[in-house]
Amino acid sequence: MTPLEHAWSGRSLRAFLILMLVWLALLTLWFVLQASVWVVGALMLVTVPALLDFATGRRAWLRLDDKVLRWGSGKAEGDVALARIDHVRLETRLDFSIRARLMLEDGRRITLPQDSLPPHPLLQDALEARGIKTQRHHFVVF
Repeated sequence: MTPLEHAWSGRSLRAFLILMLVWLALLTLWFVLQASVWVVGALMLVTVPALLDFATGRRAWLRLDDKVLRWGSGKAEGDVALARIDHVRLETRLDFSIRARLMLEDGRRITLPQDSLPPHPLLQDALEARGIKTQRHHFVVF
């Protein structure tokens, strides 16, 4: 069976354009609408993580083959043999993002990094094709 491979980089044209649009909007607030420097500065701080991801070119990836699920996000990496996975919980959060948790046979849970996940229908189909049960849970807070 063909492995599922997904990769993402913080250094992309899309990330650059979004950062520029947000900064342009903040500068417009400051100069045109004469918003307080403190307000604009506080809002600008929200963009620092995206700026750091863009500047460092941080990469996230996931690879699912017939034996092992491997993932990485920044400097953190992990893997688990498919035989150790009891099932995978795909949880829809209140912001409509999907969180994937590996529920291992020994009762431990491993939460996969958000940025390493492929689109959830693709991941769910690939897991089920390899005989791994998936559960969908909608609007989980914790």
